Amino acid sequence: MQRIYLLSTGGTIEKVYSEQSGAVENRAAKLDRYLRALRLPDADIRSIQLMNKDSLEMTGADRAEVRDRVAELLPEGAPIVISHGTDTMVETGLFLESGFPALKVPIILTGAMSPLGFEGSDALQNLTESLLAARLLSPGVFVVMHGQVFPVGRVRKEKDKATFVWDESK
Repeated sequence: MQRIYLLSTGGTIEKVYSEQSGAVENRAAKLDRYLRALRLPDADIRSIQLMNKDSLEMTGADRAEVRDRVAELLPEGAPIVISHGTDTMVETGLFLESGFPALKVPIILTGAMSPLGFEGSDALQNLTESLLAARLLSPGVFVVMHGQVFPVGRVRKEKDKATFVWDESK
């Protein structure tokens, strides 16, 4: 059975609609509920909730917390998927890549443009693809979104298209 760690930091993938404020907010973790709906018979997914923040609110201390948790898990030799807000996902990925230059497993960052459970959401697709990519990719740090895999140093968010694209400038 393949073990995969899923670290959750929040972002749109975890947002819920608040009837009180009329806004979409990070309030409670919900990835586990969706993981249970997936058919993953030979995968041992270990879910760890680190924080539940919009990525625009993430600080250097938050990124250090992600790095430190990754450092604790790396000796086990299991791939790591990190759910993350899309606005600063690449920044966190580059931070991890610089902190772990000799990885022996893939680290995958993924998220969503609209929250899990919302009509037309890309969240479950991105989560599922990330879990598969974690089993197939060579060591390194990657962004997996919308059926594509990008090395973290070669990707950027294209806000107008609501997706990620190859960054040809790098």
